[in-house]
This record gives sequence, structure tokens and C-alpha cells, in this order.
Amino acid sequence: MAAVGAAPLLPGLLPTTAHAASAARPDFPLVDAGAAVAVFVDAVDDPAVIRAAGDLQADIERVSGVRPELLHTLPDRAAGLVLVGTLGSSPVIDKLVDDGRLDVSHVRGRWEASVTQVVEHPVPGVERALVIAGSDRRGTIYGVYDTSERIGVSPWYWWADVPVERRDTVTLPAGRFLRREPSVRYRGVFINDEQNLTTWSHRTQEPDKNIGPETYKRIFELLLRLKANYLWPAMHPYSDFFNKYRENPELADEYGIVVGSSHPEALLRNGVHEWEPWAAEHPNADGSLPVYDYTVNPAVISDYWRARARQNAAYESSWTLGMRGLHDSALETKYATTIPEKVVVMNDIIADQRRILTEEVGAAVEPQIFIPYKEVLELYNAGVQVPDDVTLIWPDDNHGNMRQLPNDTERARSGGNGIYYHLSYWGRPKSYLWLDTTQLAKVWQELRRVYEHGVDRMWIFNVGDLKSIETGLSFSMDMAWDVDRWGPDEVEDFLAEWEGRQFGRRYGREIAAIRTEYYRLAAELRPEFIAPGILSVIHHGDEAGRRMAAYDALLERVRAVAAKVPAEYADAFYELVEYPAHGAYLMNLKYYWADRNALAVRQGRGAGANRFADLALAAHADEQALTLRYNTQVAGGKWDGYINPYPSQIPKAPGRPTVTRVPRTETSGLGVAAEGNETGVARPLLFSSYTRDRRFVDVFNTGFLTLDWAAEAGASWVRLSASGGSLTEQTRVWIDVDWERAPEGTLDTSVTITGGGGRSVEVPVRVVNDGARARRRARGFVEANGYVSIDAAHFEQRVARGGAHWRVVRGLGRRTGAVEAVPSTAASVTSDFASRAPELRYRVRFSSTGTFPVTVFRLPSLDERAYRRVAVALDDQPAAVLTGQAVATGNRGDAWARNVEDGVEKLTTTVTVAAPGEHVLRIFMVDAAIAVDQIVVDTGGLPVSYLAAPESHHPVFNPEPSYEPGLDVPGQ
Repeated sequence: MAAVGAAPLLPGLLPTTAHAASAARPDFPLVDAGAAVAVFVDAVDDPAVIRAAGDLQADIERVSGVRPELLHTLPDRAAGLVLVGTLGSSPVIDKLVDDGRLDVSHVRGRWEASVTQVVEHPVPGVERALVIAGSDRRGTIYGVYDTSERIGVSPWYWWADVPVERRDTVTLPAGRFLRREPSVRYRGVFINDEQNLTTWSHRTQEPDKNIGPETYKRIFELLLRLKANYLWPAMHPYSDFFNKYRENPELADEYGIVVGSSHPEALLRNGVHEWEPWAAEHPNADGSLPVYDYTVNPAVISDYWRARARQNAAYESSWTLGMRGLHDSALETKYATTIPEKVVVMNDIIADQRRILTEEVGAAVEPQIFIPYKEVLELYNAGVQVPDDVTLIWPDDNHGNMRQLPNDTERARSGGNGIYYHLSYWGRPKSYLWLDTTQLAKVWQELRRVYEHGVDRMWIFNVGDLKSIETGLSFSMDMAWDVDRWGPDEVEDFLAEWEGRQFGRRYGREIAAIRTEYYRLAAELRPEFIAPGILSVIHHGDEAGRRMAAYDALLERVRAVAAKVPAEYADAFYELVEYPAHGAYLMNLKYYWADRNALAVRQGRGAGANRFADLALAAHADEQALTLRYNTQVAGGKWDGYINPYPSQIPKAPGRPTVTRVPRTETSGLGVAAEGNETGVARPLLFSSYTRDRRFVDVFNTGFLTLDWAAEAGASWVRLSASGGSLTEQTRVWIDVDWERAPEGTLDTSVTITGGGGRSVEVPVRVVNDGARARRRARGFVEANGYVSIDAAHFEQRVARGGAHWRVVRGLGRRTGAVEAVPSTAASVTSDFASRAPELRYRVRFSSTGTFPVTVFRLPSLDERAYRRVAVALDDQPAAVLTGQAVATGNRGDAWARNVEDGVEKLTTTVTVAAPGEHVLRIFMVDAAIAVDQIVVDTGGLPVSYLAAPESHHPVFNPEPSYEPGLDVPGQ
């Protein structure tokens, strides 16, 4: 972004053919030779437009240091002028259109569209003008903020401290730019679980309030800069409710923001704060307080809703219909106990609310929305009658999986359909409130799916405290504006472009790669979900340690970029890149060391057990220091109280891990634990000439005094990373095979560890060496070490059938990408799979025979009206249909809960291998929009682990499987 106009095109901002035709025209100077052109906006235009023009004035000053004039009357003479206006509300703009000087054929009558165009001699006395014209007030506002971003002012300039590069000359290309109307009409956020935002707002913005007008001004501006137009404001007990301060709805209208309310807040009423005072002022005849139950107190509740409808009737609002309990609790109906009875009550509630809106606001007021969230979805499916002009807002399962999408009848509704989607969540089975951890490719997949189902009226994203969701929110808003802009291979391209706009193009691609890996690791296990014992520390080369090594490599890349970006970008880089990556690393690291500590205690280690305890607690202290820096040093302490993994009133991230210390003894003793064994060496170390494995043996001290030890391989072609020495705690010895020297065949040997007064432990080693020639001739995936593991995106062939096919979505799932059956609206296939169903084929070479479990790792999408199925077959054998969880139960500990905690659902059947050799494993679509991540066949040696086994050898996709060691113990 060193040169004006060098930034990528902004989302939804399209150059027209006129741009190419006018390439020779000189750029339009906003600032030149210390002077800025004035910004004109007619005084009769909408106040929201006039206010946004003031932001453009400020943005030009941010870039150049020169503040342009903001005019409401045209100058007599000017070399240049910025003309801002709305069609039908700006006489100057309307005259340009009438005179044929401004083409608005793709703007007039559209929703929030705009055109930006240089016009020569637009009005008498003005030589050139940069005209920003919108179809409506927000269309004009977005045109204004487009201009700001094109000259280098990020939407996150304030909220993420992205610096504005200063330059003396500021110009824009003379070409015509068109912003067509958005893919989704209402696009917005829900500020929710906002304790940290409340703390920060009270400390730094409004000491006499808990989120008030000054904070909402900042939120409104950010939303508009992101091309959003809609807000559900903060609603919990620790924040002030939105309508407590009359400035809030007034300001929202002045900014052009549509304010609505969440699923438990009917007709803009905040039940957490407002019901009890209302009930106290409207007691029952016997003096008791009315309860929030429509079957008990319908009149009092109706009046309660009516008062707010009357109060906010003048503002552009969104009206939530229906009813739930107070503070996000379930609907209470004392005198309606069955589902059919509750359906009748809900129908009465909606009819009453519609009557109130007609009488207080107007019969045609829109949008009106109905949100079938949690238990209300059950009532809706049981027969609740929602008027046709009301927008149905479909919720996800709170973990990024849409529960249900509209059928043909619902898609035809005049009110249309919307979604309520979580990028942050408090609730069962686990909460994720700390970091932005939802994989962007997952967001892309689900949003594409909902759009294909005709859901285009309203998208609301739960963003928690707002800050920490910067990247995810930006991507979601980009999708909402132009859902077709990014394809299944292009999510990382979004990141490269977005990061380039924040930090400069030269860093965009590398930061995008960092963020992609950050999201991938979170897809394996969110840092907020980490807990003792989830990941294996004994299998697959130390599964948890290998994951930590990946985090360590990620952090090194972060540090490398941090050392390069200019100093003025340091705060923004810390907020948007470094803190999330480093924080997630430390959250995982402290539990890795705690798991190693617990294992060490079980193994009888001495000093080494205490070393792991120290490392776990040190990682926790480092994590606390990292957050303290964010709150007290970054941006001069601007974010004091905002970033907090451990808030007092909402769910916390995993805190200080529990560790065990071993009392010191003045002894020493030899201990040995081989990979694959929690204690001892009973399970042999397995090596294959295809995967060319590395395995570890832990040599440790059972006491605290120095121990001498030695290791000796039983064959000259077995290599050891260390052959002996002295230790107080422990050391990890890595073992591999010199394949050039090893004989062919199945070979049994051992590694002998001695020490501690002559004690000797023999570690069994089994090597299967088919030779270099067989390895070179192998086709497809090769069985080794008792299993075959396949990344689903590494198929040999895919076959489209019946108008449906499998596509790879890069950056989705636990590896590099997953494979999804599309279009999401395709009909299910329930028979004759080989001739009717889209198919994936994988060539597999088996050395074993028998009937073996095969597990398909699928991403846990839902469909509460149907099924989530996929079929598996080997060769021409009959296909087995695997049925996944289709319903979000909202429980803890059941199948749905496990799926969303793990990010995958493991579906298992069996295949029969009758003869060794090459076979074809086949995956068939049964239901559309099912996504497959990995496939694992257990041929008898697969250990239990959290992640799938490392991918098997494949001559193309995985010719040299990586078995790099995990994280080293510092100082050893």
C-alpha cells in the first residue's frame, strides 16, 4: 500500500468497462502540494450521510495531515471537489444524473448500491469532481468508506490500531467504480457475553456507564466501515441495556445502523434489566409481582412490549417476534405443558405482537424476524404459524454448524430467510469466548450452503466481545456482501488480501499462511477446549508433542514477520497475529507439559516429573504475562481490561493446570518407556520401509541423583540419536533405520538400555522392509504399521453423477483441506450408489487380509429434518451406509457434544480385504453437503489417539512421510 491506488479492490467494489476505457485520464488528487480538495454534501441529505462525509474529511487528514473543508454549499470556483450524495436526496447529484453526466443505471432503485466516478466540470466553477453517489443513505455511506479504505484507512484503524500510512500526495484512479447491491440485505453482529467489553468500556470510555453511547459510536462506525448495517446490542446483566440511554437508538439512526434484538428479547425489550422494574410497577391485584409467562400474565407482558414499540417507532429498527424466557432461558408456560399447547401459545404471542406493531409502528414495518433458537425450533417444527412477511432466522448449533435450512415453501416466503451464526459462544458442551478460532474455510462452507438454500435476507454473527474476532468478522462481512467472490480454493487468498491491507502487500501472503495454520491447529482442538489427557503423548511419535512442534514452528514464523514489519505496525501485529498465535500456543503448551507430568508420575520418574510440573506452570505464567502486555502496554494501554481469558462472570479458558510434584529422594534408578507404551516396552517399535518412521524411547531417572546410562542397537542398521551419557531427569532417544543397509523382509531386533547399577532393558524393534524397488513401484496409499491413513483430499479419482460432485475446500478440516459433496441442494442418493452417487476413489495397497474397521472422519454438519450420511465400499463390494449425527441436542457428553468438541465425527464400518495387493476404497455421497476430512483403515495395529494417524505413504501425495520429533524438553 505504498502507493495510492495500489491496494487490492475492496469487497464488492467492481471496476466497470468505463474504468478500462478511461485508463489514460489523470488520477484525481485528493491532496496535492499541501492542499486538500473540499468535500461537499448537501445539507438536505440524510444526517447519516452528512456524518459519514465528516469521517471522510477526517480520513483524508489521517493520511495526509491536511484537513479538507466540509461544505454544504457549492464553491464558486474550485479545481477539484468531492461530491457526496444520495439519489433523490441530493439536488446536485440528481442534476448530474438528469444531465447524463453520471451513470446510475446499476445503482438507482437498488439496495445500498453506489457508484464512484470522476466527472469533468460537474457544476459551474468546478473543474473536476470525485462523485460518490448512493442508491440510498447506506449506499452513499459505503461509497464514502470505500474511498477511505482505498486511500489507506483500514476499517480496523481504531479497533485494531492499524496505522494509516502518511503521504503528501493522495490520489485516486479516475476510473468509474461500481458497488452493486449486497448478496445479503441485512448484515450484522450480536455483541454478546460482553463482560470484557464492559470492563474496558467502563475503564476507558465511559466511567459512569457499562457500555454507553461513546462506545456504541465506535461500534457503529466499525460496522459501517465493514459494510455491515445491523446490530443486536449487548444484553447481559453486567452491561447497561441499550435503551437505558436514549442517545443509543438516536445515534444508531444517525449513523444508519438498524438495531434489533436477540432471540430472548422480543420487540426490543431487554428482559435481563427491564422486566423486573416493569413488573414492580404493574403488580397483580393481590400485590404479587407478575411473572414472565404469557399463559399467566398476557396483558402485562403485552403492555410491556407495546411501550417499547411506541418508544422506538421512529427509528429504523428490527422487531423480534416470539418469546423465550428471561436472560436466554427457555420459554416458560405454566398452563401449556405439551408441545401442541405451547404451539398454540406461541401463535397467540406472535399475533399479539403483530397487532402491537401495526398499531404503534405501522402495518408494513420491516424487518420483523422470528428466531427458532433451541427449544423454539422444536415448536416451530411442530406447527408455529409465522406470517409470510416475517423473516425466519435459522440458528446454527452454536458451534458453526447450521441446524436446519429452509425448504421450498419457506424459501418462497416474502419475508425471506436469515441465519444466526456463532463465531463466539457461551454454553454447552463447551464455550469458546477468548480467541477467533473458527476456521474461515468452515465459515465459507456453511455460508455458501445457506446462500444456496436461498438464505439471503439477514445474516447475524455472534462476535462475543467483538475484539479478537477481527479476522473472522471481516471475512463474514465480505461473504455477506459478495458471497461469490471467494471460491473453495480461495479462502487463503482472502487472508492474503486482507492482511495485505492491514500490514502491506509484501507481508500479506506470509501472514495469510500463518493464519491458515493457526486456524488448522484450532480445528484440531480449539485452545479453549484443551483439557488433561485429550491428546496422546505416547503414540504416533508423541501426538501432542508433534502438535506442539507445529505450534512452535508457527510461532517462529510469527516472530520472523514481527521482526520485519515497520515499528508503527507492532501494536496491530500483536493484536491481530501475534497474541492469538502465541496465546493458543501457550494454552496448549501448559497442558502438554501437565500431561507429561501426569505420565511421568505414573511411570515412576523422579526429578523429571518435577521438571514437567515446572514447565507447565511456567507456560501458564507466560500466558498471563502475554495477556498483561496486551492490556497494559499495547497501544499505550488502550485496551485495559478488554483481553481476558479468565473473566469473572462468564466461562473461562482453561486455567492453571494441575500438576503433581514428587518428593526428593537421594537415589537414582534407570527407567525406560518406549513409544506406544504408557509404561515399559511391551509394545514393540514398528518401522516400515514405506513410511520410514522415527520412534522414541524415553530414558529417565527414577530418583534425583545423577544416573549414567548407555544404549546399544541390536543391528548395525538401527540408528540411535544418542548412545549414552549422564542424566538427572530424562532424555528422549530417537530411533530410525538405515534403509540402505537394512536387509529385506520382516526383521526383529532390539535396542538395549543399561544403567543404574547394571539394570538392562531390552526394547523390541520390528522392521518390515519391502525394499527400495517395491517402494518405487508402489501406487496409491500403502498399508504400514497396522493401518492405512488417508487425507480425503488426496483422491485418485472423483466421479460426478446426477448433477452432484465432490469438491475440495482448501483450509478446511484438520489437514490441508476436506472434500465436500455439492451442490448442497442436491437430492440424496439412497441406492445404486455405483451408478447414481458422486464418488471418490482411493487406490490402496494392502499387505494384510481380513475384515477391518474403516473410519470416515467427517465434519459435523447437521440437518434436523433429514440425515447426514455417506457410503463406503471396497472395490465392487456392497457399500455400507454410515449415518452421522444430524441433530444438535445441546447436551454434554453425547454424540453431538463430542463432535463439536472434536471438530469431526468418526463414522466406522468394516471392509473385507480378501487378498493382499491393490484395491480401491470408494466413498459415495448419500446426502449433500457432507464433508469428509480423513479416512483410516485399522488392519490390526492402530493405537488409540485423538487425531487420525499420520497419513500413509503415497508416491504423489506423501512420498516422504514426516516423522519429525515433537517438542524438546528445554535444557535437555
